[in-house]
Formats: sequence, structure tokens, C-alpha cells
Amino acid sequence: MLFKYRAIDQEGLTVRGKLEASNVVDLEARLVKLGLFLIQEQALSDSPSLFTSKKVGRKELITFCFHMEQMTRAGVPLLEGLTDLRDTLEHPRFRDVIANIIEDIEGGLQMSQAMANHPAVFAPVFVNLIQAGEATGRLPDVLKNLVDTIKWQDELAAQTKKLLMYPLFVGSVVGGVVIFLMTWLVPQLVKFIQSMQQELPWNTRLLIAISDFMVHQWWVIVLAIVGTVAAWALWKVSDPRYQFKVDKLKLKLPFIGAVLEKIMLARFANYFALMYDAGIAILDSLKILEGVVGNKVVEQGLKDVRAQIGEGQGVAASFERVRLFPPLVIRMLRVGESTGALDKSLQNVSYFYNRDVKESIEKVQALIEPAMTVLLGFILGSVMLSVLGPIYDLLTKIKT
Repeated sequence: MLFKYRAIDQEGLTVRGKLEASNVVDLEARLVKLGLFLIQEQALSDSPSLFTSKKVGRKELITFCFHMEQMTRAGVPLLEGLTDLRDTLEHPRFRDVIANIIEDIEGGLQMSQAMANHPAVFAPVFVNLIQAGEATGRLPDVLKNLVDTIKWQDELAAQTKKLLMYPLFVGSVVGGVVIFLMTWLVPQLVKFIQSMQQELPWNTRLLIAISDFMVHQWWVIVLAIVGTVAAWALWKVSDPRYQFKVDKLKLKLPFIGAVLEKIMLARFANYFALMYDAGIAILDSLKILEGVVGNKVVEQGLKDVRAQIGEGQGVAASFERVRLFPPLVIRMLRVGESTGALDKSLQNVSYFYNRDVKESIEKVQALIEPAMTVLLGFILGSVMLSVLGPIYDLLTKIKT
């Protein structure tokens, strides 16, 4: 529950703020640990406002990793570093999470164990990496790698949005233009065209028929859309393999599917390299990373890889049998496996895919932009030709 409070500090100054707590007693205990004494409190609704987000994003995680990496590398005690971070955070939700972590550590938990109590903020791969850093004494190095990884992941997400948002935006514009032309412009011109009392060409008759259908039989279109959505929802509920089939369909989309697959594999290779370098066993890493790729088809492929490695097969050979990676990447994995530098090979795989993703996005965008322009021009040209064609024929007959 979120509380709005008014308290005083040790110097007698009034402090106002918001804090999450189970009840008023828990709120008072939390404020005492912050050096504050509760005067007045008010329970607030847990639902976020229009301008306030309770979600902890990548920016906050980058701040956390960078701050803790600097503190631990400088030899500052863990609790002091977390306390300093809590006092400087602006995100209210994340500040409360850090306060809870401090309390759990003071209660005897390791930092990774305390972070595991907040799965909505810290993903399993994040927690396992911190745990590996604590076990090996390489926590500053793990935190530094996490900073670089989360920044890279943020850039990757931005590239994915860039790939998907442009076609959606232009497609929406094209759809809006078509609806405007068919429901407003064409009906305004139909009476004038028909008043010319001459035989209309097939394209003009087709345009008038489509416009008339959209104006007077619009309910059929709405019913078709609703029916499609209902059928899709029924399929989602009734088919246990729904998500697998949808994810498989995504990978088969022209141009975009191949790019999405590369993005997933790049994310996987990056995290796999990070976990291997941190000392986490390969089978444990693969099990954790199955949920990172975000696609059931690729996830099933990783399960098959893990099963083959568990039976004694090599890493490169297992990936080759499942056909998740192209031959060049398999060759890089095989070299890394034979030389004992698998983490370096995985980092090279991540770099390979990252560069390939950027180039692929640029190519897809280079194709999409002119294609959308041609499509919009074709629609406008067809409408104008169908409307102006009969008028031009009439003017030609008048002149002759």
C-alpha cells in the first residue's frame, strides 16, 4: 500500500513524501530506519496516475548497476552504497524497492537473495549474475558488464521499435486516407459524375461501388472486424500451442521476421556470454535464458540444445543440430569451445548479430519507405483517375 506521510528528521525539519508499506506500523518502522519520525500519514490508491509510472525501467537499472559498481570497486560497504543510492533516487517505486533490499540485507540475506524478492524489477538472469558475482568475488565486474548489457539492450529495443513503428504509422496514414476518400470525397463527386449521363468506365463503376458499400454497409465491415477479433480470442483460449504458433508466424514474416530472429539471438548470445564469464554453469545458463529470448520457437530450440548438452554433446554441435545459428556462428562457437574461450566467442556472436541487425533494419527501412510511398501514390492515383477520367472524356467530346 502506498502512503503519503509527513514526518520530522533528527534536526526537527518537516519532511513530506510517499512510501510503500504493509500498514501504518510498517510505515513508521521504515521511516525510523530513514531517520524520520512519523507525524501524519494518508493511504493512497495503488493505481498509478496519468503522469506517474510505477514501472522500473532500464534507465533506473543502469543507474543502480553503475552506482553499485563504483561503490563496490571503491571498497564502500554494500549497505552504505545502497543507502546512498536510495537517498538520491527520484523514482518513488525503485526507491522503495532499494529500501526493502536494505532491510532484507540487514535481516541476513545476500543482495541477490533480497533482489529475488522483487521479480517484477530484477529478472532471473539479473539475479543469477549478481549471485555469481557475490560467489566469485567479482561483483564490480559483473555490475560493469550489466551496465554495458542493459545499455545495449536499450539500444536494441529502440531499433526494434524503429523497425515496427514506421510501417504501422504509414499504414495508419494510408488507411485514414482511404477511408476519407471513400466515405467523403468520392460520394461528393458521384452525383456530378452520374449527371454527365454517359457510360462510365469499369474503374469508375468499381470505385463508386466500393464507396457506396463503405458508406451504407459499414456495419458489415465492423461485424467482420469484430468477428475476426473474436475468432482470434477464441483461438488464443482454446489452443494450448497458440503462443508457439504465433511466434512461429512472426519469424516467417517477410523481411521483419528475419530481423526479429536476429534480435532474439543477439540478446541470447550477449547474456549467455555474460553468464558464462561470471562462472554460471552452461546448463544453468541455458535454462535461465530460455525465458529471455521472448519467442516460444527459439525457446524450444534452446531446450533442445540444453537436452543435447546434458547428454554429453558439445555446445557447438548441439546448436548446429538445432539450426539456431548460421554456419559462420557455429564455427565461431566451435573455435571458442576448443580453445576454452567460449565467452569471447559468444561476445563475437553478439557483435556479429548486433551489426547484422543494424544493417538489416536499414535495408528493411530502405525498402519500406518507397514501398509505402508507391502504395499511397497508387491509391491516390487510382481514385483521381477514376474520378477525372469520365470528366476528361466529356470535355474531349465537347471540343470535338
